[in-house]
Amino acid sequence: MALLVCVTGRDNSKLMAQLRVHLPGVDIREWPEGGNLAEVEFVLAWNAPDSLWQQLPNLKVVQSFGAGVDGIPLSELPPEVRVCRIVDPALADDMAQYVLGHVLAHKLRLPLYYQQQQQQLWRPKRASGGNRVGIMGLGQLGQVVAKKMQQNNFEVIGWSRSEKTLPGISQFWGAEQLHLFASQCDYLVCLLPLTPQTRGILDNTLFQSMPSHGVIINVARGAHINEADLLHALNTEQIAAATLDVFVQEPVAEEHPFWRHPKITMTPHVAALTSMKTAMAQIVSNMKAMQSNEPLSHCVDTTLGY
Repeated sequence: MALLVCVTGRDNSKLMAQLRVHLPGVDIREWPEGGNLAEVEFVLAWNAPDSLWQQLPNLKVVQSFGAGVDGIPLSELPPEVRVCRIVDPALADDMAQYVLGHVLAHKLRLPLYYQQQQQQLWRPKRASGGNRVGIMGLGQLGQVVAKKMQQNNFEVIGWSRSEKTLPGISQFWGAEQLHLFASQCDYLVCLLPLTPQTRGILDNTLFQSMPSHGVIINVARGAHINEADLLHALNTEQIAAATLDVFVQEPVAEEHPFWRHPKITMTPHVAALTSMKTAMAQIVSNMKAMQSNEPLSHCVDTTLGY
């Protein structure tokens, strides 16, 4: 039995060292030096190559190294393979503070004043009057963000795949109510899981449904946004601005138009960063649970993708 770490795009020396401390006696390997992959039963994955999964005939558990599982080809895994994600309570609080901060920044026109400062312009305006925040995705993160917005006197509405009832939130659900939801958003926050159904959901038809003063805040996944449609919506004043923390390609290429667009605020995927201590505890717990044939924590429904 072996545990394979396939977390690409970063230095994993500290991660590997901690795993070996917390799982003494476990054969821990790092991709691409995986040895005999038939011995691998547990994979810790983030941005793993598509070619990996067909080489694991005895795979039992895939543990995401983050809160999402969109980088794992769920439909290609055998039905008996369990897929788990990291759940970090502190991450939800960080996300809520990030969203509140950027909603307030747009409401108070801070991006505009920063640009005017560079041009030595003195053009004061009242704060924006919009006070309704629409949240797409009302899972663990979305509900904490909603509560934070309510605590700061914002009206919250929500949209989700299926019907939900949450205190103080006007709820919309399903494709047939998406554009009615968007039409009522002063600030539209995307916190959806990335699935085939939500990929590209922030597109031209949705932007056309929003009020012209509307602001997009995407803190979910870059692939939720049709980038060309977003640029068109901003350039034609269908919407007023966008804050983006996630992108299709990270880091964003130097020539990408997002860098220089006056109506786009970019941050480098920092809205909510998972604690290594929290992640390690859950990885170790699930590895031990698999070894003893006990229930795993934070498994996802592989048919839904979350």
